[in-house]
Amino acid sequence: MTAEEAVHFFENSELNKHLKLLVDVGLDYLKLGQTLDTLSGGESQRLKLASKLHKKGEFYVLDEPTSGLHFADIEKLLTLLHSLVDQGNSVLVIEHNLDVISSADWIIDLGPEGGDKGGEIVGEGTPEDIAKIEKSYTGQYLKSLLNKG
Repeated sequence: MTAEEAVHFFENSELNKHLKLLVDVGLDYLKLGQTLDTLSGGESQRLKLASKLHKKGEFYVLDEPTSGLHFADIEKLLTLLHSLVDQGNSVLVIEHNLDVISSADWIIDLGPEGGDKGGEIVGEGTPEDIAKIEKSYTGQYLKSLLNKG
């Protein structure tokens, strides 16, 4: 049974509290008893995050948390990340997904490319600030995304 199904099946409030955390981080489809070695990197990060959701004043670093996520689950993740910040936590996300980048409070754009051609700060600021930087590849894509909305 999945975590989502288990929340509705079990009547134990303590167990349901933990299962609900899985649902809140977009892992509602995980099966009870599923082994950790079957999880993607993004799923593993979100599982760790779920275990810490009750804390405040924490600093979280997430590396590509959208990895392996369905489009609908990215919205759940964004809601969760904003909730963590609203609760007084700090969240640093290393990400290429434009939906995540465009919803950030502050961006540090590294580049101009990857590998040996990268590693420099191309720009920093709000998504709107980055969208104005001509030499920023991220900014070019953000500009078109922000102009749609």
